[in-house]
Amino acid sequence: MLVVMEAHATEQQIRAVCQRIESAGMKAHPIPGAARTAIGITGNTGAVDVGTLESMSGVVECIPVSKPYKLVSRELKEDNSVITIPTPAGAVQIGGNAVALVAGPCAVETREQVLAIAKGIAGSGVKLFRGGAYKPRTSRTASRDSAKTA
Repeated sequence: MLVVMEAHATEQQIRAVCQRIESAGMKAHPIPGAARTAIGITGNTGAVDVGTLESMSGVVECIPVSKPYKLVSRELKEDNSVITIPTPAGAVQIGGNAVALVAGPCAVETREQVLAIAKGIAGSGVKLFRGGAYKPRTSRTASRDSAKTA
């Protein structure tokens, strides 16, 4: 995080911001510039309370320096993530340059239904078959009865 101070911020205002940062367990690094001072913040293990800092006297704005999702960003890991799933027909890769098509019924009702769908999608490039193992159903009678009482 970088805290940008006003062009005419006083030494007392800069010190106060540094003390607030350090009282939160982080390190403040004042960076004097030609027109204004910036204060770099290091040592934060979580989010910095931007609202508190921005409300302080002499502060113009707080600028985040690192990305909020740095653990999943290309900055941390440049290469593509690839997951290999073993199947009876051979390994299937998801990610990288491989496109993995996944298909199947919303809810598995019978063995015959599953086999018919699998046979139907097998020739279309689908590599992974999925099916909902549990999907609660309401009977038409229950729906009709509740509609009568409503």
